[in-house]
Amino acid sequence: MLQGPYGSVDRDRPLIRLQFTSFAVGTVLLPLTGLIACLFISLEYHFEDSTFTHCRVSNYLPSISAAISLVPERYIWRCCIGLHSAPRYLVAIAYFCFYRRRFERLPELLLSGLVLLCSLAENTGLLLLTYVSSTETYSVHKNAFIVFIGSSLLHMLITCRLWQVIRRHYVNPEEVTSYRWKLRLFLFNIGCCAAAAYFFRRHNKFCEAGVYTFFALCEYLVVFSNMAFHMTAFWDFGSKEVIVATPPEDKRY
Repeated sequence: MLQGPYGSVDRDRPLIRLQFTSFAVGTVLLPLTGLIACLFISLEYHFEDSTFTHCRVSNYLPSISAAISLVPERYIWRCCIGLHSAPRYLVAIAYFCFYRRRFERLPELLLSGLVLLCSLAENTGLLLLTYVSSTETYSVHKNAFIVFIGSSLLHMLITCRLWQVIRRHYVNPEEVTSYRWKLRLFLFNIGCCAAAAYFFRRHNKFCEAGVYTFFALCEYLVVFSNMAFHMTAFWDFGSKEVIVATPPEDKRY
């Protein structure tokens, strides 16, 4: 739970108390370090297998799907995503509570509920495409990837809209900084998604050497910018704490 509007330390007995900034950094570091480790291992030890495509042309970087489908990369990635998924669900609910306290108008309240659904769908899609690799059940992996990308973009779009409203009524410097970085990262993410789609289609259509490498690079940037977008919670909840607590003795039954 989050200290402040989400709970009272006076009523609960804290077992674990952690600054939200540390909580956010740790949550993002799990998939970040996991992805970097998988890419490094794939390039160092499984270069031919991870960069192979049906076109059989020169390729110098593995796609993320290829990098996380081999062993031990598969287990590293699954472990990191599994560990980071629970905090992601917690943050999604924390944002929903945050928006409900900030907004009174119906349009923003409806968007708050929609952004919660998008956040839950994004995290669930990521779990599915992580635990069902493209080499096992391609259709499930593909559909999970579509859910992840679609809900991620919609989540970022709605979040930017909500924070645009927040910026109009509040002059907190951290909130202004958060909004600006959210907007920049959203636009950058859209550009990278468009570039990745272009290179992927061009590779499949013309089978040109090196084109799939550009797709893989754009794919990395999509994921990194997505992580950075979620990292803006560092400013949004910077003064809050994550607390695991038990009720007092007189509340136990």
